[in-house]
Amino acid sequence: MADESEDNGAGDADLAARVKAREAREREPTPTERALTAEERSTVGRHTKLSALAVYSIILREGEEEMHRPKTSLWWSGVAAGLGISTSVLMVGVMRAALGADHPYLGLFQAFGYTFGFVLVILCRLQLFTENTITPILPFLAAPSRDKLYDIARLWSIVFVANMVGTATTALLAVHGGILSPEVLGGILDISRHVAGFTWSEALLRGIPSGFFIAALVWMMPSAKGSELLLIIMFTWLIAAGDFTHVVAGSNEIFVLMFNGELGIGAAFAVHILPMLIGNIIGGTGLFAMLAYGQVHDEM
Repeated sequence: MADESEDNGAGDADLAARVKAREAREREPTPTERALTAEERSTVGRHTKLSALAVYSIILREGEEEMHRPKTSLWWSGVAAGLGISTSVLMVGVMRAALGADHPYLGLFQAFGYTFGFVLVILCRLQLFTENTITPILPFLAAPSRDKLYDIARLWSIVFVANMVGTATTALLAVHGGILSPEVLGGILDISRHVAGFTWSEALLRGIPSGFFIAALVWMMPSAKGSELLLIIMFTWLIAAGDFTHVVAGSNEIFVLMFNGELGIGAAFAVHILPMLIGNIIGGTGLFAMLAYGQVHDEM
């Protein structure tokens, strides 16, 4: 264990050194840039994009940190993320109640409401399961080991269960807490029944693009340079507008039906939540993480 830890540490340091060396070469002024003033060269530097290897290095380091966070930190951050992501379903219900189910552009407007929970969770740096389909995978791909596989399983299981506890809690409050108007609750029930109407295979296949988009969003964040909010809104709006499935937000909708007496707990998990989970993992880990690693593998 100690030798493996030292080897991984040396590998990370070597990768960091290569990234710094490459960025130093890229920062060397070209003949054209030497003719610029110091202020103009500074402006050029601010507009230089991060290399793919630099982005990879940032996310790899984040993944290493996430895998070694204390269990209690992961748990409470995951519960908070489950509570926060439920804001997406709440806002969809609010917009549906305000605009009416027969509004011609209802789908596009309520998709904007879906972005609220993701903005809250991502900018608050809470533990959302679908973000973790890429961050801990990159360290594993860089140096596969049984210990890293265990760390991924530990991270995923704690965060996923915590997310489910959070979304189930808000679903229970929505149905039996008396905190929502009948119109808003009716809107939430409508959209929840729509999600529950997907077959097992439809829920899985529609989860693949969602997993891919969330992983891509994680990859883009280091390069966002102040545009983080816009990126989150763009891609989570696309998930809702495209009628794709997201296991954490979708679990809140399924739990609403469960607490309303329309679904049993077995069907909620086996028929609806499980295929969304598999689809998100395929899209985030099986597609995007592998492609992201593939584009920097030779440079490493």
